[in-house]
Amino acid sequence: MENLIRFKLSDLAKITNFRNGEVKFGEKMITLPKDENITEFITNSEAKYVILGIPEDVGIRANLGRSGANSAWDSAMQSIANIQHNRFCKGNSVLILGQVDVSQEMDLAKYLDETKPEDRKQLFKIVEQIDKEVSHIIFSIIKAGKIPIIIGGGHNNSYGNIKGTALAKGKAINAINFDAHSDFRILEGRHSGNGFSYAFDEGFLKKYFIFGLHESYTSKSVLDAIKKLDDRVRYNTYDEIKIRHQKYFEQEMIQALDFIKNDFFGIEIDLDAIPNIASSAMTLSGFSVEELRQFIYYFGKNQNASYIHICEGAPSLGEEKNSHLIGKLIGYLVTDFIKGNSQA
Repeated sequence: MENLIRFKLSDLAKITNFRNGEVKFGEKMITLPKDENITEFITNSEAKYVILGIPEDVGIRANLGRSGANSAWDSAMQSIANIQHNRFCKGNSVLILGQVDVSQEMDLAKYLDETKPEDRKQLFKIVEQIDKEVSHIIFSIIKAGKIPIIIGGGHNNSYGNIKGTALAKGKAINAINFDAHSDFRILEGRHSGNGFSYAFDEGFLKKYFIFGLHESYTSKSVLDAIKKLDDRVRYNTYDEIKIRHQKYFEQEMIQALDFIKNDFFGIEIDLDAIPNIASSAMTLSGFSVEELRQFIYYFGKNQNASYIHICEGAPSLGEEKNSHLIGKLIGYLVTDFIKGNSQA
């Protein structure tokens, strides 16, 4: 894991607000000692969950989206460190691994103009390099018997999450994606809009369910492609659940879980499905935070839930006075997953 920036105990101490009479996650979460072998330490750790950050937005830019998702990791860790360690959720069940070192890729992408075809092709190549690094680290975490909690970056990283998990499990896995978009677009070069289609095409993704697709922002070509793959790729739409009331949220969760639950599966969360969350594709219409939290808890309860990835949040794109709220939201989602999964 040479492309990893370890999260040190001193890093945790800097962001934890110590208070008499309280015990915070930052006082209990496990970090990697400086000279320890990473894989051995993870394997032997008492922690069930391993937090990994991906502070990049190259995949989003390659998909012609707004940059800023690289800022979610720091914001999330500030909030997670200050969650209360109590009987509802315990900090010592979590090991903070650190962040994928994407500094070189971010530097290479900095001066590229995604609106120029040749520059965009270069961005595709940079995303491929990030794919390799993410899939290797996810593979190592799962092979060590732990459950990754992946924070930040664009939804291009779904590919690395799925590939790494499939390789560690020795077979293709399933995925559920809480998202306004399918991210199942054409194989034109790697970006945040085709992580799932590439994973599917290369045999790492077996079954895929998209939860809450926005009808007005899904192309006919994507809908046609999904229709041909009905036995392996399914979806529902936000519009039929919340606007036309043709379907019901709780019942749709049950049906989606029935579709994926017989194999290991990943839980992918795109924060652009929630209204007024600063993200690469911010929306005014979408599911509530409470519905998202229920979703994560529900799917996390299943014993085949193998990882969770929370992406596309971009605190740097929001109002400065409220930028910490995305980190706080991610903190809620992380603990909802842990609470659900501890029952699996």
